[in-house]
Amino acid sequence: MIFGPISCTAIAISVVSKDFSLKLLKFRIIVIQNLLLFIMKKSCAVIGSGIAGLAAAIRIASKGYSVDVYETNNYAGGKMRELRKDGYRFDMGPSVFMLPELIDELFELCHKNPRDYYSYNPLDISFKYFFEDGCVINAYTDVEKFGEEIALKTIDSKKTFDNYRKDIETKYKITNSVFIENSLHVFRNFLNWKTIYGLLNFHKIDAFKSMNKGNRSFFKDPRLVQLLNNFATYIGANPFAAPATLNVIQHLEINLGTYLPEKGMYSIVTALVKLATDMGVKFHYTTTVEEIITGPSAIGGGKKKVIGIKTKNTALIPYDRVISNMDIYYTFNKLLPQESAPKRILEQPKSSSVIGFFWGVNKKHEGLGIHNMLFSNDDEGEYKAIFDNKTVSDDPSIYISISSKKIIADAPKDCENWFLFVTVPNDQGQNWDELVFRTRKNIFEKVNRMLKTDIEKHIQFEELLTPPMIKENYSSPFGAVYGNSSDDKFASFFRHSNFSKNISGLYFVGGSVHPGAGIPMCLNSAKIMDKVFS
Repeated sequence: MIFGPISCTAIAISVVSKDFSLKLLKFRIIVIQNLLLFIMKKSCAVIGSGIAGLAAAIRIASKGYSVDVYETNNYAGGKMRELRKDGYRFDMGPSVFMLPELIDELFELCHKNPRDYYSYNPLDISFKYFFEDGCVINAYTDVEKFGEEIALKTIDSKKTFDNYRKDIETKYKITNSVFIENSLHVFRNFLNWKTIYGLLNFHKIDAFKSMNKGNRSFFKDPRLVQLLNNFATYIGANPFAAPATLNVIQHLEINLGTYLPEKGMYSIVTALVKLATDMGVKFHYTTTVEEIITGPSAIGGGKKKVIGIKTKNTALIPYDRVISNMDIYYTFNKLLPQESAPKRILEQPKSSSVIGFFWGVNKKHEGLGIHNMLFSNDDEGEYKAIFDNKTVSDDPSIYISISSKKIIADAPKDCENWFLFVTVPNDQGQNWDELVFRTRKNIFEKVNRMLKTDIEKHIQFEELLTPPMIKENYSSPFGAVYGNSSDDKFASFFRHSNFSKNISGLYFVGGSVHPGAGIPMCLNSAKIMDKVFS
């Protein structure tokens, strides 16, 4: 009997010992695995921290890569930046937020809750459109209400509007899977049912008629046509030349809705930087990349591979992969001076630009919303001035964003933060001082006339944005906001791919490459890059 407890104790000690040895073995294996992962971990440099660069960095970090982001400025976001002055805050770049799920997707990819980083809300009215005849059309995000508004204030019917909405939705479904979310430069992407469906329905996307003709084929009221033509300016295009295929832009805003981040558009950048940092991404601000270094590839055949990058203070920082968020024009002309450049793509015409004003206004204007458009009385003449004559119309359409209508902290009490801009040509050496002076004068006259105010008396300060400033501050060739022009019928097919065919390990994202400009397209450029990344 005395041996019973002793034997049980011995057996228990033996079991514990074996269990401890097993746990120790597992621990050693984990340590070795982590050590090997650390030793073999691949690295990637992202040049530029625009919205596409941030999305790219997050996506690649989620694959286990060590990622470094290099940014010339002392802040992230590229054109998507903010201005703070005298108690006012302005979003200086994109101000209309659509397809928020593309942002949320980045957090979900990293197993994070996006609401822990930022939040947004849908708008009841996406835009307020003002016309010289006194008509004001409220673009309700409730499409039924929007249709009723159109029937009430124009000569067109709600049924016509509903038919138009179905048409632009069809265009989106046909084009989305073919070249908005997938590369046109990977052959296997053409060997699936969605692509075949898109090709079989190519005739429905109206590639051979202009946006203007496409809109006029539905609507009789010239004000409604002008309203819908205005969506071309979202990507710097001319609606009298750009293909009606681009009317898919309206689908995103009209059918899918418009949103506003609770702390403004720049809060998206802040959230993505935090997510990237949480994923181990390192940011190097005020650090300009001067060259992408390449060398011979192991596969031979004259192909090269990425070796690393060079900055002002370093001869070489080695990387396995490099992603450029810099405009494709400067990526080749500045960062790859020894490589053969795709001249056909780089020499394509560029998009339009903007003259922007940021006004601290010490008065509230109750008739305005968050997003407002004061239309020209001669839209065809306006576009001709911009795209044909390379100047600014004396009767420009004026966009006015006032985020403080919803985000109270963006302006002092009883004040408003006005961000205005007019579409202008890109920089071809025009006298911009003269054009700014004339444009400001015309804006004052139009705002005062149409809004029944005396705006000059209420402007506490003004900041300015011009094409030369855009060229200098954002490395945008010719100050073009949206990269290459989208006016050609096949412009979408002529944009540079999201990877290099000649240099392995080199990738491209942003508005200057496939699939195009604007926040949704830039995010999709990173998504496409992720699919071909290897």
